[in-house]
Amino acid sequence: MNKAFILSLLFFVMLVYGCSHNPYATSNKIYKKETSALLKNIKSLPVVEANDSLKAPQWFSGTTNFNLRKPNFVIIHHTAQNGCPETLTTFTTEASKVSAHYVICKGGTVHHMLNDYMRAWHAGVSRWGNLIDVNSASIGIELDNNGFEAFDSLQINSLLSLLAQLKKNYDIPTANFIGHGDIAPKRKNDPNFRFPWKLLSERGFGLWYDEIRDTIPADFNPLIALRIIGYDVKDSTAAIRSFKRHFMQDTTRNLNYADKSVLYNLEKKYM
Repeated sequence: MNKAFILSLLFFVMLVYGCSHNPYATSNKIYKKETSALLKNIKSLPVVEANDSLKAPQWFSGTTNFNLRKPNFVIIHHTAQNGCPETLTTFTTEASKVSAHYVICKGGTVHHMLNDYMRAWHAGVSRWGNLIDVNSASIGIELDNNGFEAFDSLQINSLLSLLAQLKKNYDIPTANFIGHGDIAPKRKNDPNFRFPWKLLSERGFGLWYDEIRDTIPADFNPLIALRIIGYDVKDSTAAIRSFKRHFMQDTTRNLNYADKSVLYNLEKKYM
């Protein structure tokens, strides 16, 4: 057996070994199985069971006018875990029951984990305005960050590029780029107060306040303003803290005059 043949054989074994040991091979197999099952269900003709109130024959008459439901919100998270490998393991483990459409690692690597038209399990119990099933209307993006650190510049650059593509693809309104802490203020605080919301707003992703010039009216009601923006104010303290974390980079719970000025300015943008 000559040396060249041995080297060729070793190369082939390494190639096969490498392909067969994709760390996400198992979850990818499940992904393909689940999407195939969904496709089969979509293509099947629905059957209506006859009962006493349905004496007439039931016909399925397929319409020609339809498309996929498109996402209308983007929800930004931080992972609160110790690096991308841990997060990817969590999102590829069935028992975790959590997922996101995208994970962006420190350094800027983007993992696309779920087709944008499908419903990820990232928002949990949440609300924004009258929307209570946020998962069904949104794309979830997780940023590799333990919740107590600044966000990596390369990571933010990748996020901005991704947001630009999503906004273009789905015509997502500027105001509908928000954080997990905004939609679940009692439970969540992500992305943490170091997240550069002002930078995102300058690029067209999320609203921001203008230079403060207006005097606050005497009858200004902060809770009504928070509700107009979209916050769930059942727990007013949680809503205030979420607002201040997002717009003031502040984690305290009381509204001072500057906070109210910003809130009044934003209220007018949403009305």
